[in-house]
Amino acid sequence: MTPDDRKSSSKKQPAPAGLRVFISSRESVCGECNEQLGSRAWITLDRDKGCLCLSCADLDHLVFLPSGNAALTRRARKHSTLSAVVLKWSRARRRYERQGLLVEDEALDKAQQECLDDQEIRERRREREAVRRIELDHQYVESFARRVRELFPCCPQDREKPIAEYACRKYSGRVGRSQAAKRLDKDAVKLAAIAHIRHTETDYDRMLARGHDRWDARTLVMPLVEQVLTAWQGRE
Repeated sequence: MTPDDRKSSSKKQPAPAGLRVFISSRESVCGECNEQLGSRAWITLDRDKGCLCLSCADLDHLVFLPSGNAALTRRARKHSTLSAVVLKWSRARRRYERQGLLVEDEALDKAQQECLDDQEIRERRREREAVRRIELDHQYVESFARRVRELFPCCPQDREKPIAEYACRKYSGRVGRSQAAKRLDKDAVKLAAIAHIRHTETDYDRMLARGHDRWDARTLVMPLVEQVLTAWQGRE
């Protein structure tokens, strides 16, 4: 939008209030220095002189910050004594569209540093949280494995760890991630052991591969599952 466009129809939406800079779409002439600005010039509008170049408007010392980073824009505006919104008229949408912000160079530097500092802080926090999650999951798996060994003392050597890891796999929806399992509840741990036995000690998976109904297959392998479970409990 240029000063030549300011007499356009009232149907156009008004530009946002505040100090504004327009990217013109027509040939423009500065109303103060009379310089030919050409098309796509960056101008301001003056009530008496029409359009002004940024030099005459005393805005030519500002630097352009494109839209897209809300945090950087907010901070740059906060630190800049003088700032201006850069706007361009969209003929397709029939409205002014914000292109960015003109701010003081020092303000932009300060805002960028603050954003970098925040990014580093966030990254360090994410790293700490990731380590904490790993440690917590590791501790949980170890506790779950000990509980498996406690309830099934005759379980084959080192079998409790795979049972715990499989059951406790994060976000899996398996029994190991249930609230009962987190409390190392006996029934929940038993269900995890049953699931492991079903997959490793029976033909359950092959039945599923051959098209058996899941619940029918479970019923068929249940006698063997119970037999193994009893042996693991040392009650044979």
